[in-house]
Amino acid sequence: MSKHTTQLSILQEDIRTRYDSLSKRLKQVARYILDNSNSVAFDTVASIAQRADVPPSTLIRFASAFGFSGFNEMKQVFRQQLMEETVSYTERARLFRKSSSDEGITTPEKPNEVLNMFSMVNAQALQQLPSQITADQLDEAIAMLSKANNIYIIGLRRSFSVASYLTYALRHLERRAFLIDGLGGMFSEQLSMVSPNDVIIAISYSPYASEAMELVQLGARRGAKQIVITDSQVSPLAAFSDVCFVVREAQLDGFRSQVASMCLAQTIAVSLALNSAN
Repeated sequence: MSKHTTQLSILQEDIRTRYDSLSKRLKQVARYILDNSNSVAFDTVASIAQRADVPPSTLIRFASAFGFSGFNEMKQVFRQQLMEETVSYTERARLFRKSSSDEGITTPEKPNEVLNMFSMVNAQALQQLPSQITADQLDEAIAMLSKANNIYIIGLRRSFSVASYLTYALRHLERRAFLIDGLGGMFSEQLSMVSPNDVIIAISYSPYASEAMELVQLGARRGAKQIVITDSQVSPLAAFSDVCFVVREAQLDGFRSQVASMCLAQTIAVSLALNSAN
């Protein structure tokens, strides 16, 4: 496995796997997209169609064939990957300005404009969250946690703050909750005592950390129940989960929020507290 599995790498593998079954026109698009992932992120639909030597409508058909509502939605996967590969937030801001300028969108510049923009997109994400999570999922997760002898929480890099909060909240519920932080590189050692009577909560978003993947695989081998909080149904962690919460976080190109994930984490903690009080 590569160091990180991303939504883009999953999409690219899907395109390669299905390539032979595509029509001639769609194969042209597939070849261009696989060979020009960086330029696809910011080029217009018209310029991509011209370079791939297909009508713009073919790009729409191609995106639809791979489960997207439109080609611009597919482009966001390429753009997000480029942003994530750019470690410097200053450089991300430059890319954000470029993408906004290319699309004729005014970039928020002043602090209050940034606050207004993040508040707006986070409000939208929170409004959508209840429709992404089912009552059965929540009920099953709470039932699993209420019966668990030990609860192990995994959240690396950007997910660490959500995992830390969950550990804090569960400890205040007097649960045996343990944060897997890999101190000293001891990821597997921290999970070495996991058993079928335990629950693992794994939180990971694209790019999915290889360490998180290895830990959920270890948990699966040991027979532990697993709750996953992630950002896609095709997240590599989803296949090992008993309950998989897919959370669509708010984002401004390259700058993703954690508000919806924190809301879900708090929902889990408070629901478990109410269940224990019965």
